[in-house]
Amino acid sequence: MTLKIGVIGTGAIGEDHIRRCMQALSGAQIVAVTDVNLERAREVAEKYAPGAKVPEDGESLIALPEVEAVIVTSWGGTHARYVLEAIRHKKYVFCEKPLATSAEDCLKIVEAEAAHGKRLVQVGFMRPYDTGYRALKALIDKGEIGEVLMIHAAHRNQRVGANYKTDMGITDTLIHELDVFRWMLGDDYVSAQVIFPRSSGKAMEHIRDPQIVLLETKKGIRIDVEIFVNCQYGYDIKCAVVGELGEASLPMPPAVELRKAAALSTAIMTDWKERFIAAYDVEVQDFINGVKAGALNGATSWDGYCASVAADACVKAQESGQIEPIAMKPRPALYGG
Repeated sequence: MTLKIGVIGTGAIGEDHIRRCMQALSGAQIVAVTDVNLERAREVAEKYAPGAKVPEDGESLIALPEVEAVIVTSWGGTHARYVLEAIRHKKYVFCEKPLATSAEDCLKIVEAEAAHGKRLVQVGFMRPYDTGYRALKALIDKGEIGEVLMIHAAHRNQRVGANYKTDMGITDTLIHELDVFRWMLGDDYVSAQVIFPRSSGKAMEHIRDPQIVLLETKKGIRIDVEIFVNCQYGYDIKCAVVGELGEASLPMPPAVELRKAAALSTAIMTDWKERFIAAYDVEVQDFINGVKAGALNGATSWDGYCASVAADACVKAQESGQIEPIAMKPRPALYGG
């Protein structure tokens, strides 16, 4: 069976998912594409999915009878409305992060899905599909380093554009760590604090960069994450988990070791899409397989809600400079509550 998918949003990640479904993965066909820029949508459809329909908006795409599942890769502020519309039509939907731009809208999605009584939503958090993070979690679960005490992590981008703002260090960047650490530890956050060290002279004047986020979990695990989005040298993700018996670190992506001109070097990636390209492939294939099997396996609406609540607390901590509490609503039974 070929799963017929409609895609809402043809920016960089939307185009890449369309290419992925049509050229790299199995069992799926893109039958409809739309974007706020319809000309852009037509160009992407013609490039990767000739013959795909180009409806005038996301709601029209979701309503098409031939669309069996939806991928939402539009601007974050539109995610909630399209996901809720997909649930209303009882269609499976893969929504790139964030699930919504507020915890309130995430909760509406959780409640709508719970009322439906079955999972229809998968959130596009790809790091749990990365082989390095999977290996790290397996080691933790086996108890190789004993009980986890601390995590030291860093999320560094080479540089960001003029539209990037300080709060996006949380909502666009840290959001991945907020999700993957909950998954890796099987734990929830209880508080957050944000500290701003000396600002980099390479950051634009309207951005405070770098910043350090301090998190505490219910089990008492302490996590510090450095967010540095103008580090200049490349795209670099670090994670060291400290336990009672030892430390386990996220492996670096493989790179050729070069010996030349009396120097030893290895290349560092600069593109986040390349760093996690394999994880994206596995993630979207898992969504396709999950829809066909009638049981999704990836990040849930509840995971999206929890990440959003934590992100809201971190943004508040940016402004207050204080330790801010993180509190979740009761988890519905649909998500194991």
